[in-house]
Amino acid sequence: MSGPARFQFEPALSEAAAVADAKTVLRRKALLAARASAAAYGEDAAARVAQAFLAAITLPAGAAVGAYAPLKSEIDPTLLLQRLVAAGHPVGLPVIERRAAPLSFRRWRPGEKLVAGQFGARHPGAGAAAIDPDVLIVPLVAFDTAGHRLGRGGGFYDRTIAELKARKPVLTVGCAFAAQHILEVPREGHDQRLDWIVTEEGALHCPEPA
Repeated sequence: MSGPARFQFEPALSEAAAVADAKTVLRRKALLAARASAAAYGEDAAARVAQAFLAAITLPAGAAVGAYAPLKSEIDPTLLLQRLVAAGHPVGLPVIERRAAPLSFRRWRPGEKLVAGQFGARHPGAGAAAIDPDVLIVPLVAFDTAGHRLGRGGGFYDRTIAELKARKPVLTVGCAFAAQHILEVPREGHDQRLDWIVTEEGALHCPEPA
């Protein structure tokens, strides 16, 4: 399947500049790739991601799933979430409580209206029940095959993954367009690795290094 041209991260960039600067440059390139893929694939990408996720990843019965409502060119997980709800998994969408805090999650059911939150995010209203995820489906700006993720820079998902993993096992899955794949994501100490990456081209398992 043809699509937008991919780009590669050049290692010299991270050697010549601070990691934070390298991330800024990569975010610009990766967001352009995401916008091109969203325009090229439309709703077909969401269906392909749902199919790839369900074919590759088996969740424990009744496992609670934390996910996201898409922003701009982020791949839309709604179809996948509808199928997970139908399979008996409670699903929650994130709420930004404070800038430096982990995300919290409120239960979402298909068809329910979302309200506006901070930074353009949308989430269930204040009356929705809290969800404590066993599985976390996250958006990303870029990824590599080792499961390292580049986000938008707020650190919300890194803090959330770290907080969940400190309390219990949690399965982490990133959703993106294949064109957002890069050779290597520059990393800082707080960055959290993902267990799976799912794109419109399939699911990639990213096991812990030996």
